[in-house]
Amino acid sequence: MAQQESGIVTSAPRSNKTMRSKIASDEINLLIPGGVNSPFRSFHEVGGHTIFFEKAKGAKLTDIDGNEYIDYLGAWGPAILGHAPDSVVKACNAAVESGAVFGAPNLLELDMARMVQKHFPSIQQIRFVNSGTEAVMSAVRLARGHTGRELLVMFDGAYHGHSDSVLASTSHQSSSGIPKESSNKTIMTPYNNLELLESTLSKHDGQVAAVLIEPVCGSMGVVLPTVQFINGVRILCDKYNILLIFDEVLTGLRVAQGGAQALFNVQPDLTTFGKALGGGMPIGAYGGKQEIMSSLMPIGDVYQAGTFSGNPVTMAGGVEVLKLLDNKDVYDTLETRTAQLFNGIEEYVDKRALPIQLQRAGSMFSIIFNDKPVWNFEDSKTIDAERFAKFFHIILDAGINFPPSAVDAACVSAAHTEEEISDTVAIINTALGQVFQ
Repeated sequence: MAQQESGIVTSAPRSNKTMRSKIASDEINLLIPGGVNSPFRSFHEVGGHTIFFEKAKGAKLTDIDGNEYIDYLGAWGPAILGHAPDSVVKACNAAVESGAVFGAPNLLELDMARMVQKHFPSIQQIRFVNSGTEAVMSAVRLARGHTGRELLVMFDGAYHGHSDSVLASTSHQSSSGIPKESSNKTIMTPYNNLELLESTLSKHDGQVAAVLIEPVCGSMGVVLPTVQFINGVRILCDKYNILLIFDEVLTGLRVAQGGAQALFNVQPDLTTFGKALGGGMPIGAYGGKQEIMSSLMPIGDVYQAGTFSGNPVTMAGGVEVLKLLDNKDVYDTLETRTAQLFNGIEEYVDKRALPIQLQRAGSMFSIIFNDKPVWNFEDSKTIDAERFAKFFHIILDAGINFPPSAVDAACVSAAHTEEEISDTVAIINTALGQVFQ
C-alpha cells in the first residue's frame, strides 16, 4: 500500500524479484537527494522504488536483480538505434584510447558538424555542448545577444531543460531559487493557439528576442502541432522580426531523418539538439544561420564555453550514429515497429471503447489515459495519473520499461524486433484490461 512521505509517493515492492533494487533505493536516498540525479528518474509519480539497471543492449535492459525488460524509455530519447550499438561502442572505445579530452579542436568535431549539416539544411553553423539544457540556455542567450532584445516567448507545458530562462515566467515558475528578474523576461502562451500567440507578440512588439518551441511536445503527452499552428508560428516570427528556435532535443533525428523541421517543412532560425545526436554519450548542440551564429565569441560578443564540448569520445559516437542514421532503412524499421505497436493496442482499445488516446510522432509515442486527445497543457491536466501508475507497475512487473510518468514520451528503437513488439502489445493489452476491469 502506497504511503506519502515528504511529498514523495512510496510503496513496498510487489514481489521479491526486485529486492536488490529496493535495498539500493533505500541506501541511495541517504546520499543523493530523492535518490536520483535527475527528478525524471524518480518514481514519485507512480509510487514504488526505482529500478537499478546494470546492462543495456539493443532493445533490452537488465536490472541488478537479473530481470530483463523490453525498453521503451530509450534513456529518455537517445537510443534510436537501441542501446550500445556495436559500431558506436567501438568508435567511442577507440577515441578513449587516443585521449578522452584535449581541450583543443579535433577533426571529429569537423566531421560531426558536416554530418549534422547534411541532415539539417537549416544549420549553416553549429556549436557542440554537453546537454540539451546547455544547448537551449546557449541558444536563448545567443538570440538575446544577437537581437538586442530580452523577452522570450514559450508555450505552456513544454520542457526545455533546467536553466533559469526556461523554468521561470510571468505566469508561473517551475522552481524556487530563480530571480524575479528572470521570471519577468519569459512569457508563456498556450500551445496550438495561434491567436493568443499573435496577441502576445503584438503586445510586446519590438521586445521579443525569440519564440522557443518544441515542434512536438514530449512532456505533456506526445502533442503534435496543427499544420496551421506550426506554419503560423514561422509566419508570425517573420512578421515581428523575431527569431524562431526549434527545441529538437527530443525530436531531432527521432521523428524523421531531418527532425521535426523536415517532418513539418518549417525552417527555424536556430535549432537545439541533444540526446540522440550522441548515441548515448552526453551531448548537446545548437546551430542555425551563419549571421546569427557569428554573434558568438570569439568573433562576436555572446559568450559560451565548455571544457568537454566537442570532446573526441562524444564526437566519435555521434559521427558513427549519424552514419548509421543515414540509411533510410533505419527509419522504415522505426515506422514499421511503431505502427505495429500502435495498431495492436488500438485494436484492443477501440474494441472495448477505453478512454485511451494513442498519440505519436514517428517513433516517439504516448499512451494517454484520457477520454479526449491532448492538444495543449490544459488538456494534459485531465490525464488520469492514478490509472497510469497502476498500468505502469503492471507492465513493469511483466518486463516492460516505460517512463515513470503519465505525460512523458516513450520511444521505439530500430533494435526492437517484431517479436518484442508482439510481446509488448500482449502485455500492454492485458494491463489495460486489468486497469479498466
